[in-house]
Amino acid sequence: MQSSMPRIEINLSEIQANARMLSKLYGQNGISIMGVSKAVLGEPAVIEAMVQGGVKYIADSRLENIQRMKAAGISSRFVLLRTPLSQAEAVVKIADISLNSEIEILKKLSYYANADNKIHQIILMVELGDLREGILPCDLAQFVRASLILPHVKIVGIGCNLACYGGVKPDSKNMQELSERVDFIEKEFQIDLEIVSGGNSANYEWYKAAQDVGRINNLRLGESILLGCETVNRKAIPGLYTQAFKLVAEVIESKKKPSLPFGDICQDAFGNIPVFQDRGTRQRAIIALGKQDILVSGLKVDDRLEILGSSSDHMIIDSNNHNLKVGDEVKFDLDYGSLLTAMTSPFVQKQFIDCGKDQGRGN
Repeated sequence: MQSSMPRIEINLSEIQANARMLSKLYGQNGISIMGVSKAVLGEPAVIEAMVQGGVKYIADSRLENIQRMKAAGISSRFVLLRTPLSQAEAVVKIADISLNSEIEILKKLSYYANADNKIHQIILMVELGDLREGILPCDLAQFVRASLILPHVKIVGIGCNLACYGGVKPDSKNMQELSERVDFIEKEFQIDLEIVSGGNSANYEWYKAAQDVGRINNLRLGESILLGCETVNRKAIPGLYTQAFKLVAEVIESKKKPSLPFGDICQDAFGNIPVFQDRGTRQRAIIALGKQDILVSGLKVDDRLEILGSSSDHMIIDSNNHNLKVGDEVKFDLDYGSLLTAMTSPFVQKQFIDCGKDQGRGN
């Protein structure tokens, strides 16, 4: 039977091994892991591998993904990373915990939790400089006070988000500040915070250098588990698998062509004016893969090949050093952005394989 194209090959044993290693690494200092599932569209097989590897919570930004995982029988506490006001009723029904930074949303959650006769658990997000979501530290006490009078929500933790929008990396200063906010809240309001979520896959360098992790007892990890790297410098974490996902696409044309287009140059299909270098006549291949399928800029290919560009559904490759033929398969490594788009694309088939336990380990 001929394999579908394009496809993404997913090694579940390597994902499970990464989850297990990270759970052990961070668990040495009492830090649990939320496995972030959004980059794989809540794919149950991948998430089950995370859970088998020791992940304690599953976190996603889409309710649809959480529904998919629950319907597949995934047993975990589910955390919603983004709380849409218009979906507050569904949040209460579907998620166990949600991250929040707006009192109006908490009021809605409390209202719908009351209707469902339940208590919805919340983690308050604190702004520590990255300027995505978060309550300003100077407003935190007032926010907690307003939250505590809502009868059907319960504050179970606080957290922060770094190295995402603003690129602010986790360090000893902002992690200490988060720990101090926890101490203050617990003392001021006489409550216990079960979860102190200090960040994401960018926290690896901070963790390795920290002599004391303070009150941090949770991290939200997606890229580290899936691709085996930290996200400050995108370096492989020693001992982790870095090629658990491979994108495979087929060659649909292979010809020698000039490297410069001929004719008057205007805008390309996406409104850009392309610029080309004259490298003479080269062997070029067209791959059946394009921007409608994936974030092409996040793909890496064999050193003998060079991605020249892409349109909606064609990728142009210089294959002068590797004479590709029509029907050949080309394999690509993916970064987080291309993984996210590949797993979301309805045009990329998913295939679960086991490539062997020694392939793709970081040094």
